[in-house]
Amino acid sequence: MSSGENEEKEDAQVTIGDQEVPKTTKFKYLRSFIQGDGDIDSEVAHRVQVGWKKWRATTSIICDKKFPEKLKGKFYRVAIRPAMMYGTDCWPIKKNQARKLETTEMRMLRWMCRHTRLDRIRNDVFRERLQVANISEKVREGRLRWFGHVRRRSQLAPVRKVELLMVEGKGTTEVDMG
Repeated sequence: MSSGENEEKEDAQVTIGDQEVPKTTKFKYLRSFIQGDGDIDSEVAHRVQVGWKKWRATTSIICDKKFPEKLKGKFYRVAIRPAMMYGTDCWPIKKNQARKLETTEMRMLRWMCRHTRLDRIRNDVFRERLQVANISEKVREGRLRWFGHVRRRSQLAPVRKVELLMVEGKGTTEVDMG
């Protein structure tokens, strides 16, 4: 395909009936953001935002001095973290994106314990007090669990057919998951 044909396809407009659909770089589908460039920056930012929304909805419990820290940690793991981790099993996550999730989590954990970074207390102390593992480790566990599910599927399953996918474009590459 020539570059002129490629440009033509990119500039082509989509219409439904007589209504022209505007071109966009990202859209929301099944509670997740899909970006045209294949990146997940919008999705990570959205998950952080959703986490804070859950946080605000539960501050009366999670910031109450009367609740033991162990219970606060459990509540965080059950109510807030799942909202932040929705869909992470399939994310091609980068270090800076994982760092955003970790930063958000640590701000929440410190707040639960009524401390700030100015108190100069190590993150491990808060994790131990609240019995909360690092969110990046949990994301990795979920991805490995998903990978195991995929590997146990039949070779004929659609999810397995992409393992030896040939992608054409700038430098043809073969994806080998095995």
